[in-house]
Amino acid sequence: MPPAAVNSRSDDSVLVEQVQAGDMAAFSRLVLKYQDRVLNTCWRLTGNLDDAQDLAQEAFLKALEFISTFRRQASFYTWLFRIAVNLALSQRRSVARRVRLSLHDGDGPVNPGHQAARLEERMASNEPAPPVRVSARERERIIMDALAKLDDEHRAVVVLRDIESCDYQQIAGILELPVGTVKSRLHRARMMLRERLKAIM
Repeated sequence: MPPAAVNSRSDDSVLVEQVQAGDMAAFSRLVLKYQDRVLNTCWRLTGNLDDAQDLAQEAFLKALEFISTFRRQASFYTWLFRIAVNLALSQRRSVARRVRLSLHDGDGPVNPGHQAARLEERMASNEPAPPVRVSARERERIIMDALAKLDDEHRAVVVLRDIESCDYQQIAGILELPVGTVKSRLHRARMMLRERLKAIM
């Protein structure tokens, strides 16, 4: 584990202990540390920014409500993201009607790291593809729409690995799956995305 990750986990443990002792300022620091990533993950999983904002808020409220039960068997980050991902996936399943999802940056917050470009880089193969001239904005829309069409289990692993840059162990902890299952789902999800994106790659 990189030193920065170790330090971050240690810092989180101290903050969690302070919250468990009743220090709400410590919880505010945890919220500030993770709110953008939790919101972004919920947004990419649901495809709706308003829903994502509600879900992110609910995730932090649930984390605060149950923080006394947190026993550090996983990192706080993994525990928090498990709550957020479960809420987002439950919300998606509860939506009766299907709506066309709009996941490009024009409908949400500016997303540092150019997620569509990062996804495209992950999906790129060495095979030559016919050139397709599309604007950067249109390319991003196509990529994020392809992500939106994945089913929940494949979408979740792509969001966590290729957008949030979680490692396999973290994803396994968040989704409560064996690492091998995470890897096979990610491989399958990338293959599906590559097939849908072959015209622009």
